[in-house]
Parts: sequence; C-alpha cells; structure tokens
Amino acid sequence: MSKFENVTVVKAANVYFDGKVSSRTVLFADGSKKTLGLMLPGEYEFGTSQKEIMEILAGEMDVKLPGQEWQTIVGGQSFDVPANDKFQLKVKTPVDYCCSYID
Repeated sequence: MSKFENVTVVKAANVYFDGKVSSRTVLFADGSKKTLGLMLPGEYEFGTSQKEIMEILAGEMDVKLPGQEWQTIVGGQSFDVPANDKFQLKVKTPVDYCCSYID
C-alpha cells in the first residue's frame, strides 16, 4: 500500500535521540495506529509496549531482535518486534519506515 486514505494525522512529531529519529502518528477509523518516520544513521535501542511490525520503505540498517543475531534489513523488507521487549538498530543510511502497532 503506497498511501493511506481517510485517516487522522497527529500534527506533533514523535522525536527521539536528539532528533535523529522522528515520526508522525496516523490513526485509522478502525482504531488501529501506525507511525511514519525517518531514522538518521546511528545506533538506537527501542522498547515496545505492544507488538510492532516495522516496514522499511527505504534505507539500510542492522537489527538485533530479542534472542536473535544481528541481521541486515533494507528497503522493501519488514520485521516483527514482540510486545514488552527491546530491540537494537544500527542505522547505516537514512531509513524511511512505517511502524504498525498490533493489539
């Protein structure tokens, strides 16, 4: 899906790591939520409160998911992150992403 229709976008940005990671929240009529964002090169660790599906639209990074080895993810690929856990990223190039939150 290259675009979302009939959604609400929260104007205020979610900004992390001194502005190196930012996103906007997109709310859907069915109650689901996604964020669209950009990550600049660097190393980051995130925690989750619910399951997430990270779709990488462009760019390249290494990802270390709980209990797994580092793996390289590039534009066109995605990965799942379990709820209530942490994951690490080594962003190699600017990464354009869409994160879906799963109840």
